[in-house]
Amino acid sequence: MVVQTMDRPKVAEKIECNVVKPQITVFHCINALSNAALLDYDNCDIESVKLPCSSMSRELVFLKAFESGADAVVVLVCPENSCRYLQGSLRTAKRVNRVKKLLDEIGLDGRRINLYNIHNGDVRAAEKIIENTLTDLAFLGPNPAA
Repeated sequence: MVVQTMDRPKVAEKIECNVVKPQITVFHCINALSNAALLDYDNCDIESVKLPCSSMSRELVFLKAFESGADAVVVLVCPENSCRYLQGSLRTAKRVNRVKKLLDEIGLDGRRINLYNIHNGDVRAAEKIIENTLTDLAFLGPNPAA
């Protein structure tokens, strides 16, 4: 019987840890959330992208947010069948789903982008969404493409 001995890994004497705040880009229809500046968190950086209608967003813009360093993208739209521009939130949902699939294909994880329907000015719902996103980011980690 042969017994193999394994060398123990060397323990670093001093480990420097740079804690970086997660970056979240929030795309929001002004009819869903008029002022994302109300979402002020000390434990993350939030970039607000205000749109006249969520349907103005495109897949490329979402991907650019990740390229610019966003760890997660949150898209806030009007409740279904409540869009002032008929089907803006439905079009945006399709675009977000396409980006989710693309992120999965390239290994960034599609859970980094999510769409939420919120009622006009519901800051509490938006805060809960940000908190859930931060919880997800604790599991997903920082954006590997940044």
